[in-house]
Amino acid sequence: MPELPDVEGFRRVLEACAKGRVIRRVDVRDRGVLHGVSTRMLRDALEGRRFTAPERHGKWLLARTGGPTLLLHFGMTGQLVCSHPEDEVEAHDRVLFTVSRERQLRYRDQRKLQGLWLADDESEVARLLERQGPDALTVDRKEFEAALSARRGSVKTALTDQSVLAGLGNLLADEILWRARLRPSCRASDLTEADRRRLYTHMRRTLRSAVAVGRVPPRDSWLTGHRDDHNPACPRCGTPLRRSRMAGRGTVWCPQCQQDGP
Repeated sequence: MPELPDVEGFRRVLEACAKGRVIRRVDVRDRGVLHGVSTRMLRDALEGRRFTAPERHGKWLLARTGGPTLLLHFGMTGQLVCSHPEDEVEAHDRVLFTVSRERQLRYRDQRKLQGLWLADDESEVARLLERQGPDALTVDRKEFEAALSARRGSVKTALTDQSVLAGLGNLLADEILWRARLRPSCRASDLTEADRRRLYTHMRRTLRSAVAVGRVPPRDSWLTGHRDDHNPACPRCGTPLRRSRMAGRGTVWCPQCQQDGP
């Protein structure tokens, strides 16, 4: 599932492929990914406009044009790729934005769980993002601690709740909690100030490392690099990792390292 680092990578794709270029043509190959806008409305709104500097908030990508803003969410399987207009169109290429004779931006998504929205102005952008919490990469420590201390559920559930903190998914939450040595099941509201500060520090470090490569990297020194092993062991202490489900999400953690917390 694309998480904040992946979407930051897609932002860079959009910037490198299309920033400053005129949208010559919009081809909607599957209307099922459009939300609140028709094919004709999308084409009329965007064709002839120029992509400006894109932005990201959590898992949302904002493709600015100096007028309407195209908002993209990648769900479980979405991605943004830069192709040549003459490249063969793949089965899951849903919307194509031709910006030159050599470049075409493609929204590709197999499962179509999210898609594209169009906002006419900033008030509409704000309405679409009103349920999003602060961005996990830019949130300051005090805001982060306040958001967590107000939650009654588990810290894992709080970290992956987009209304609390925007951008973290299952892989990142497990990785951050493992680094902070906190059990996923401990209550967010029961964390001490030291726990919350440690969690914030490791969230920032993990995000910076992941953003640098545009994904959550499956490195040997990371929990992420071992969670799918046949017999996964903690890369820090060698203890067999445990698996459980929290709020419907598969959760991986180390019973030896993650003893801290209430």
